[in-house]
Amino acid sequence: TTAYTPRSRGFVITSLLLVLVVLAVLAALVVAVSVAVIYPQLPPLDAVTDYRPKQPLQVLTRDGVEIAQFGSERRIYMPLAQIPKRMQDALLAVEDTRFRKHSGIDYRGVARAVLSNLTGGRRQGASTITQQVARNFFLSSRRTVERKLKEAALALKIEQQLSKDQLLELYMNQIYLGQRAYGFGAAAKTYFGKPLDQLSTAEFAVLAGLPQNPSGANPITNLAKATRRQQHVLGRMRDTGVITEDEYNNAKTEKLLIRSQSQVEVHAEYVAEMARKAVVERLGEQAYTQGVKVVTSLIASEQQAA
Repeated sequence: TTAYTPRSRGFVITSLLLVLVVLAVLAALVVAVSVAVIYPQLPPLDAVTDYRPKQPLQVLTRDGVEIAQFGSERRIYMPLAQIPKRMQDALLAVEDTRFRKHSGIDYRGVARAVLSNLTGGRRQGASTITQQVARNFFLSSRRTVERKLKEAALALKIEQQLSKDQLLELYMNQIYLGQRAYGFGAAAKTYFGKPLDQLSTAEFAVLAGLPQNPSGANPITNLAKATRRQQHVLGRMRDTGVITEDEYNNAKTEKLLIRSQSQVEVHAEYVAEMARKAVVERLGEQAYTQGVKVVTSLIASEQQAA
């Protein structure tokens, strides 16, 4: 047997770094050639440059407590300035660490993912947040070479027309996060029954872990999977400097209080249905997508007592 010396270990590390560089260069060349061919065929970007999200019909008490929502998508649209910085950082730590440095495609991440997959390491994807936006708005979820190349070309085009802040705001309001919740504002209410700005670091980490598998690993359908994903997110937050070691340890052991599907703050179903019918009679099917808010004369505490 040959002894594994520091010198040989250094040689292996150097070789791996060289492989990473070569893979990154090859990835850049492949994308560049493909984009040159595909770019002229790309659709207009109106869906993202003039973003108009579907927002449900919401029925409220006089003092602002929600009675019901109607519509296929639960969404609470939030400008980026209203989304807590720690929520943004948690998402970027696990989904796209180099988001503010790349131009839509992270060639370093592509090379790292390819190397990990080829050497039998933990399987990794390399889609940036911009690529996810391209896929969610314009493409199917089929895993084909053609779709990946179109996704890359669209990502480059989108980055030319939107700022990083605009992109992040778009993503954080549009992404599906399970239980009919679209965007992080709606997910906070769906899973924790609280506004996004009232969540803890541990709860932010739960939400940041949802985009990878929103249907099968959300805390209502599978709390164990959601918790494992949360722990991974917390580790990434610590490793990227978003949180300290103490914050990591505290968040890791915090007990999660998940809102049940049947939990309703105020029971006033008959009033909610009366409001829904009145609005639909005036607006038709658009009532379910235009973000209409109906304020009733009910007071939450009195209705709960009744």
